[in-house]
Amino acid sequence: MPDFDSNSKTKGALEVLKWAYHTYQNDIVYACSFGVEGVVLIDLISKVTKQGEIVFLDTGLHFDETYELIEKVKVKYPFLTIKLKKPLQSVSEQADSHGDELWKRDPTKCCNLRKIMPLHEELDPKSAWISGLRREQSPLRQKTNFLNKDEKFEAIKVCPLIHWRWKEVWRYVHENNLAYNPLHDKGYPSIGCSVCTERVLSGSDSRSGRWANQKKTECGLHFDSAPKD
Repeated sequence: MPDFDSNSKTKGALEVLKWAYHTYQNDIVYACSFGVEGVVLIDLISKVTKQGEIVFLDTGLHFDETYELIEKVKVKYPFLTIKLKKPLQSVSEQADSHGDELWKRDPTKCCNLRKIMPLHEELDPKSAWISGLRREQSPLRQKTNFLNKDEKFEAIKVCPLIHWRWKEVWRYVHENNLAYNPLHDKGYPSIGCSVCTERVLSGSDSRSGRWANQKKTECGLHFDSAPKD
């Protein structure tokens, strides 16, 4: 594995991105959820390439604030390609096939239909993809490396921000005057679909608002869901 300097100004993130785009060129895509880590990574990517490809898994169930942020990012980085990838079925079509509000009855199946399968379609022709995972986010993510062999999507998963802490993400946002989802200021440290994301109490785990009251902690893109404590 290449030797990346985790003690550099960006804790290795910029070096990892430079290596990734030099190595994979057009054969890599960033799957972005447009959380605060996402806007940081997009800004870093813009410093490395003017031809970066970004995909957002548009479940049709996201907060209005998320879609508004995407439009702002498109304006700021017109040279980057931002694609909103939709599932095979609309929300109403999914309700016809699987019943209304599947996310309440079987959230894992809903994530599979609306996120995992669409990402498979996007990554099938690619050799690598970029993710904003940080080791600090959860116990499951603590062993994430800069470069990871992704068996599920049969690609190399590049994670430039693994050493960044929450305060460092926000410092970068403010120092570079980046737009971000205003829900972060309202108690939502991790933002997913509106039907499955709740505010987090002060001092709670940053991902505790995702699939609240469900035995689910991950959508399945990175890890299989694990029961909450």
